[in-house]
Amino acid sequence: MLKGQVAIVTGASRGIGREIAVKLAEQGVKLTIVGSSSQVSETAAELKNKGYKILPVQADVSKEEDMQRVVQETLDFYGSIDLLINNAGIGFFKLIEDVTVDEWKKVFEVNVQGVFLATKAVLPHMKEKKSGTIITISSDVGRYTIPNGSAYTATKYAVQGFSGSVAQEVREYGIRVGTINPGMVDTYFAESQQGLPEKKDWLKVEDIANAVIYMASAPKHMLIDEIVLHPFVQQYPIA
Repeated sequence: MLKGQVAIVTGASRGIGREIAVKLAEQGVKLTIVGSSSQVSETAAELKNKGYKILPVQADVSKEEDMQRVVQETLDFYGSIDLLINNAGIGFFKLIEDVTVDEWKKVFEVNVQGVFLATKAVLPHMKEKKSGTIITISSDVGRYTIPNGSAYTATKYAVQGFSGSVAQEVREYGIRVGTINPGMVDTYFAESQQGLPEKKDWLKVEDIANAVIYMASAPKHMLIDEIVLHPFVQQYPIA
């Protein structure tokens, strides 16, 4: 069902974003992968060597001109955009009194402003063609709170509200908007490393990528507005 579609994936240099790109490519999706460093070109080269259609773009999701450029380069290269996967995100865990204003601003710029700018940039094209899917990788902490995560949690509550509101605005154009909300994932989040022994029972990056495929592949008559995933071992509050 996804074969031949065109997707933009942000934060695709490594971790969850890279795995999302791999899974979409395996489905025959043509990809623009976006990263903030030159590593995005290295990831693109690996995928191209496997025969996948990849356009790498180095960009900062928190800058409007960068996200407009990502969309225009994608349209110039492929001629269309069917999927936007808002995956880029950062986070940290600190007591609120230890969080600096610059840290607070930065996490909002990437996690919230980045989602806003990417979504805003693709919508004119999707509205014109009267179809499209926008999926944002949020977090289970967008549904309940945790200690030492005030800034990160606040951004994910914002993303949930943003996505729900946009979904109502664009449904008349045949555009679907949803979020995927994982619990603990074995990845590079908060400057950690992937594959650490203590993370062996956490969610894997492929679990999130598979959820993206499921949501994006939903038949036209069905809307999946939210998927929540937790590792079986995780204890969490009931939303």
